Amino acid sequence: MPTGPAGPDGPLGWRGYDEARARARARTGEDESVVAALAVIGGTEAVVLSFEFRYLGGSLGERTGDRLAAAYAEARARRLPVVSLIATGGSRMQEGMRALTQLQRVARQSALNRAAGLPQIAVLRDPTTGGGWATLGAAADVILALPGAQIGFAGSRVRPPDADPHAYSAEGQLASGQIDAVVPADRLRGTLQRWLRLLCPPGGSAGPDVEPAPPPKALGAPGLPESGWQAVLRAREAGRPHAEAYLAAYFDDREEISGDRCGGVDPGLRCGFGRRGGRTIAFAAQCGTATHPAGFRTAARLVRLADHLGIPVLTLVDTPGAANDATAERAGAGAAIADCFAALATARVPVTSLLIGEGGSGGALALAAPGRLWATPDSYFSVIAPELAAAILKRDVGQIHDTADQLRIRPQDLLELDVIRGIVPRA
Repeated sequence: MPTGPAGPDGPLGWRGYDEARARARARTGEDESVVAALAVIGGTEAVVLSFEFRYLGGSLGERTGDRLAAAYAEARARRLPVVSLIATGGSRMQEGMRALTQLQRVARQSALNRAAGLPQIAVLRDPTTGGGWATLGAAADVILALPGAQIGFAGSRVRPPDADPHAYSAEGQLASGQIDAVVPADRLRGTLQRWLRLLCPPGGSAGPDVEPAPPPKALGAPGLPESGWQAVLRAREAGRPHAEAYLAAYFDDREEISGDRCGGVDPGLRCGFGRRGGRTIAFAAQCGTATHPAGFRTAARLVRLADHLGIPVLTLVDTPGAANDATAERAGAGAAIADCFAALATARVPVTSLLIGEGGSGGALALAAPGRLWATPDSYFSVIAPELAAAILKRDVGQIHDTADQLRIRPQDLLELDVIRGIVPRA
């Protein structure tokens, strides 16, 4: 709630605080560390929050909290996205706990806008630390950063002396899955324009009124496989079209998110939003490699983001299975797969899935929409790899071909078994 007028030198009576604010006003021409405005970015209206770091280090005080809360409320009233251009050292120490509690106000306002289905985009400038990173920054739907920006909950003066500086940089945060992209300043305007165009489609609303994404056309070899093992060989062929070919053919333009926000990035899982025929469709695409826990968590993040924005989802299924090494287990493979299953199962927006290659057990099924799965002619789906099934059930590697047939993994078998809704034709 808005605060009343503060006494001399703020709520703590911090000697010299009024003088420091007066110098900051004279230096910057601003009366607070954040400026809020309505703006049009590439044809999309948005509420923009811009931090002035020269005003007491861009710190958050009570009046900053008032301004931020009012801006979020205005965005909800006007049904607009929020774009935050952040440069802050954290909470204003001269106001003590009264300043720190502003983070709760900001977090609540951000949550209200998310519940209202309104996008939030953060641009992290140098530096973005403390509560500003942990609220406006890290809580945004899409997080962009300028090259070399210092980013972290701990500011430079409070970190351990032997801390790796790379971990607190934009590039380090990208590598650890905490932000979506590092964008040079000269490309920032265009990137923001594309993201706002993608995340603010006209007339978007969550629920049954959202039209499903159509399944892509097949790009690979024509004709159906004669045997189960032939289906496996076709799906494993090195020259077969993979996710990038399907995404390029399907979308007119697209932007990608990156990372699971838990410390991991899986390069074998592509997620983002694209434009097709004037509408936005979210996508999560396996790239033919074993999917790691970070990949499943990123896919779940993508589905939930699309769901609260009212954007339909397309998933491309193509993996020999979930990564099953000790590193994957320590990273929570089971929990990550479970979370991905839950995200697809509870999505209010329609999810369309296309099997474009290997469908390896639960690692593939986790990205397959229940009841809305199609397949290409050069794909297969199996409860387990035929080699492993032969080794477990028959203990004879010479039985692989027969086992592949018995598993009924060909596209036409999947259709007959009512596992898929159809086999897509070639483009």
